[in-house]
Amino acid sequence: MELRVHGVAGTGAGQMLGCQDVRQVAGDRRAGFYRPRAQSRHTSGPGGTVLEAYQWSELPSGTAGRTLSLVFLLPFMLSNMTFWMRPAGGGLQSGVTALCRLLGLTLTLLYALTAAGVALDLLGWTCMGSSRCLAGRGWLSWLAGRPVGLRLALLALVPFAAVALVWWLSARQARSYGAFRLPTADPQDDHLTALDRWDVSPTAKRLRAIHVAAALVTLDLVLLAARAAAGTSVAVVVLSALTGALLAGCVVLLCVPGLLDPTSAASTTDRMPVVLHVVAGGLTVATLGAVATETVRWPRSNGLPRYDDIVAIVFVAQMALLVALAVLVLWRPGGRDRRPALLHGLGAVIVATVAAGLAGALSGELVYRTATLLSGPTFVLRPSDPAVPAPAYRWAILAFFLTTIAGAATWAVIILSARADRRRTAAAIVTRDYPAPPPEATTQVQRVRKAVIRASLTEQLGSLGIAYACLTLIGLAAGVLALVGLEPGPLVQSRLGVPSEAVSVVMAIGSYMILAVVGGLLVGGLFPHETAGFRRYGGVLWDIGTFWPRAAHPFAPPCYTDRAVPELTDRICRLARRYDGVVLSGHSHGSVILAATVLRLPAEVRRRVALLTYASPLKRLYAQLHPAYFGEPVLHEIGDRIGWRWLNLWSYTDPIGGWIFSGHRPGDPPLRPPPAALVDRRLRDPESVLAQPGESAPPQVKGHMPDESDDRYAVAIRELADRLRADSEQPGSWPDRWAA
Repeated sequence: MELRVHGVAGTGAGQMLGCQDVRQVAGDRRAGFYRPRAQSRHTSGPGGTVLEAYQWSELPSGTAGRTLSLVFLLPFMLSNMTFWMRPAGGGLQSGVTALCRLLGLTLTLLYALTAAGVALDLLGWTCMGSSRCLAGRGWLSWLAGRPVGLRLALLALVPFAAVALVWWLSARQARSYGAFRLPTADPQDDHLTALDRWDVSPTAKRLRAIHVAAALVTLDLVLLAARAAAGTSVAVVVLSALTGALLAGCVVLLCVPGLLDPTSAASTTDRMPVVLHVVAGGLTVATLGAVATETVRWPRSNGLPRYDDIVAIVFVAQMALLVALAVLVLWRPGGRDRRPALLHGLGAVIVATVAAGLAGALSGELVYRTATLLSGPTFVLRPSDPAVPAPAYRWAILAFFLTTIAGAATWAVIILSARADRRRTAAAIVTRDYPAPPPEATTQVQRVRKAVIRASLTEQLGSLGIAYACLTLIGLAAGVLALVGLEPGPLVQSRLGVPSEAVSVVMAIGSYMILAVVGGLLVGGLFPHETAGFRRYGGVLWDIGTFWPRAAHPFAPPCYTDRAVPELTDRICRLARRYDGVVLSGHSHGSVILAATVLRLPAEVRRRVALLTYASPLKRLYAQLHPAYFGEPVLHEIGDRIGWRWLNLWSYTDPIGGWIFSGHRPGDPPLRPPPAALVDRRLRDPESVLAQPGESAPPQVKGHMPDESDDRYAVAIRELADRLRADSEQPGSWPDRWAA
């Protein structure tokens, strides 16, 4: 049996099997297994194998509604990914885990504060205190005449509802794959087998309870801080102390090593969600009652009292946590050999910084856009307008604009500085692969050289990511300026001599840039669902991000691995009992799914399994960015478990896939001890720069595109099938006979 698994491009079952006349033999409409129909001419594959394909493309973004949720939950998804990008080994795992989870908590707090900024700061306080803002808005005028405390308590229901919405979505999505169970496998605490049902484990429930409780008490603190500005009372002091203590308790719970892990099943820990929900809900009701019923003289101010400070504190906390994470990741005792593979482990820091920067930009845009609508149809929002966002949000928009411009310039410098080296490398590769090409092949040779140059750009992404992360971190430092009460316009005018009106124009442009990003995310989320071709580009982020279970942020999109891996595992076990062996063939991200699946297979099934990966990012991307879960020890473990019946096909024109153990060509001396040295096989792409007999054009450059019809693919399948047949007929494993 040859079981094919596609990558993030969402290749259809018919394309994978080489025929359109297919039938579904297992699964459902979202994911299933397909075979050619009996009357089809393509019922068998290379070496006489029986063909079957697993199509999972609808799992990450099966409906337009779910795809939209992925777009709006993108910062949460990126924050969750940082947990799975931890360095491998060392004694700092607990610290990195705590910092990743605390960073995720700040995103939840920022989400709640943004909703409060719209409902309480702009609507309830600023707009309803301005006759100019209320003019022509009868839907607000009726509430403006009510006492300040009452209208704040009523409008506070909006941010509380926003928190309840993500709470409900998270709990609902946790039940998406409840019918699927992973079979028992050997425990591997630090490997891919740690992906065992995190979404419905106590970990996700405990995380969700902590985040919801922290968001609710943060909104309580916003109301209580505003109420304290009008004068303190016993109720306000007591409620403030209790909410502060509960928020501090949530922080402590995230930092306690092992408390949230699935292995922690103490009865007191299992009651944590219920206790947190009851306490947070009770404090919320008491806070709303105290704010709505106490009659006090509220002060006059340009914004909700002390709301600006709370938002600025969250931004400063994010910056401090990111710096601490970078220091902790870079400080690797024990020598260079224990450092992570890529950028000294800064992959987690880069993604966490991007998540924080994106969350700040989206929050600032929502508040800024609301203020613009309340102030009237205007392109530039000025300080004299009736509704003006908090300084922290204005600094965030200004920082996004400057970071984007500086980042684009830095990226251009990095790319151009390495362009000459990439050209020389590409020329050497093409010269070696196509020596002395005829004149009519000049155009095709140039196409191949350009494809190799573009593919090698992937190696520059690390430097680009570090540059952008540093710039974003500097932008987050603007929260310190907001915390000390400095405004963007006056500060720039006094220090640089730039008119404050120009700063307002820059912020307006930055706001529209963020709006364009949101539009791009919406298009990128909807079109992959509707168009398979566009999915190859727009769907990559969703498919990779939702591969990882929710272990750091409970509001991240659900993990489709909870279904794909157990479903594949169960199917492979069934096929292994019916056939002489199963050749698993994974293209691109499909090879990553199969890697996780192999580690879940029982020992008696692994002896009847072989693995073919092609255009695989296992080493080039995943092993570099996720060293604790896809590092070299895990890759070697995969090979050991299947008796090294593993072949990997790769080419220099592929911008995503690459070699796994060694980058040598067939015939070159091995760079690693066998049997790992025999896994990788580099393919020339294209195989020839001249048109084949009977063809009018030379073969196309495939790059990362799948091509199961390639003769070299068929050769690899035949070889693996022959190994399985030989193993089923003779005692002993293939590595033993190979060594002999």
